Amino acid sequence: MKTKSKLIASLKIWTVIYPSITLFLYLFAELLSPFPLYIRTLILTLVLVPWIVFAGVPLIDVIVRQLSVKNNK
Repeated sequence: MKTKSKLIASLKIWTVIYPSITLFLYLFAELLSPFPLYIRTLILTLVLVPWIVFAGVPLIDVIVRQLSVKNNK
């Protein structure tokens, strides 16, 4: 049972991380290109980790809960 909940949690996180990183890089890659890789990575994580933890994953949780309620009716 723990493996299933870990798998679900990792899928929820992935559904936030992948589009967030893709959008961030699409919007800011050119602006960040003069910086070394470690600075670009630092900026990316400083912006995206709080977004993912405090907004992205909770939003996915709400959506999944709403979908599961609709499916149980």
